Amino acid sequence: MNKLKFGIPKGSLQEATINLFKKSGWRISVNSRSYFPDINDDSMSCAICRAQEMSRYVENGTIDAGLTGKDWIEENQSDVVVVDNLIYSKASQNSARWVLAVPADSDITRLEQLEGKKIATELVHFTKRYFEQHNIHVEVEFSWGATEAKVVSGLADAIVEVTETGSTIKAHGLKIIHELMESNTQLIANRQSYEDSWKRSKIEQIALLLKGALRAENLVGLKMNVPVKKMDSVIQILPSLNAPTVAGLYNSSWISVETVVNSAVVRDLIPQLIKAGAEGIIEYALNKVI
Repeated sequence: MNKLKFGIPKGSLQEATINLFKKSGWRISVNSRSYFPDINDDSMSCAICRAQEMSRYVENGTIDAGLTGKDWIEENQSDVVVVDNLIYSKASQNSARWVLAVPADSDITRLEQLEGKKIATELVHFTKRYFEQHNIHVEVEFSWGATEAKVVSGLADAIVEVTETGSTIKAHGLKIIHELMESNTQLIANRQSYEDSWKRSKIEQIALLLKGALRAENLVGLKMNVPVKKMDSVIQILPSLNAPTVAGLYNSSWISVETVVNSAVVRDLIPQLIKAGAEGIIEYALNKVI
């Protein structure tokens, strides 16, 4: 039987990934004592590994496909197929950015001023290549964590760190002077696995449904009853992905209107719909929008 080996990223992306798969139709059960969770799909097996290492395991074929950040693909210079971009974060709509930061009171404002300086980061190889491409000679050392503290304690002159809003960096008494890269979650595949027709079809199925679940996160369905004579007034103020669905109610001068809208507009939209003549408005959650 054909089977696809899929990598689930350990750490901050793990819970979000498992929840996303659940919305997509796959239930992944994680045992704290095992790195090989169960999945309700006999054609798949799962392995949990650090996002930093995922692209290496996919490249060498240990895993057929998996999820990791663009940053770690760049760091490892992995030769993999990027099947799709999957930008998701329930807590924030901001992209993850790798930035260069120095003490807030530093006179350094440009990359060139770091010539001969020491930089601490977890993204060592990418940072080295970045400065080499700009013909700036710096010493880059690996940071195991608490990277912001390296500058404060005098262990480094600057740091390259990942951030979404920059608030944590600012809270540590640092300032951002340059952005090196914007990263996002990517679905990647081993090149040989992707050439296999069955595995490619399975990977593309996963991509399709994961993106459908992601798209649904910020959308809701709305259903309502509207008098026929007020239909145009309601339709005019009703946003939708394409056009709302309209159906007549049995033996009535009323119609049923159904649509999909961005959840952010609902609180303002519902009072407008009521004012325009809609009644019996129902809002419901969506698992996937394909």
